[in-house]
Amino acid sequence: MALRLFLIRHAQTLWNRDRRYQGWQDSPLSDVGRGQAEAVARALSQEPLKAVYSSTLGRARQTAAAIAAAHGLTVREDADFREMAFGEWEGLCFDDCKAQDPDRFRLWADEPHRFVPPGGGETLEDVRTRVLAGLERLRREHDAQSVCLVAHGVSARIIILEVLGLPLERIWSIHLASTGISELEFRHDWTALHRMNTLVHLDAVPVAR
Repeated sequence: MALRLFLIRHAQTLWNRDRRYQGWQDSPLSDVGRGQAEAVARALSQEPLKAVYSSTLGRARQTAAAIAAAHGLTVREDADFREMAFGEWEGLCFDDCKAQDPDRFRLWADEPHRFVPPGGGETLEDVRTRVLAGLERLRREHDAQSVCLVAHGVSARIIILEVLGLPLERIWSIHLASTGISELEFRHDWTALHRMNTLVHLDAVPVAR
């Protein structure tokens, strides 16, 4: 099997701008985010994409819709690529979580593989299990094709960790900006990371970085 995957983190939302945990909740794209979505769509417009996927969350769908439109495609949604569920932290600012739950906040920063969100969220291992199941479906369905996937900060990092053979403990070693482009290749006997988090397409987007 061979799959060339253009992996995109969704465009900036109002909650991203305000530094709030989103998880499975949603907020609309900001003005900057809409500009980012248009810019990444232009950047990928000449790639031979056979499909554009997104998670089922609105911010990913909106970003993917701009990319798909440039190719005359319809966005295909897959819940396995959703963001990590942050439980009771969803909707709260980072600083508020740090002040209200300092021990858990420190664990998320320093030992993320041991972190359990309050109030029914997911662990990184939970997210990894579903993300890799979704990735395996893409590999089966799109052998020898190029595909775009719009995912989220955690779910996209997990895919890159898998390609690099790194454990979940290393998730903060990877930085993914809004609409940063990563390009990965999956074959039956090896995987390769051709580029990660490229942002040159955002040079003309105000305050994009």
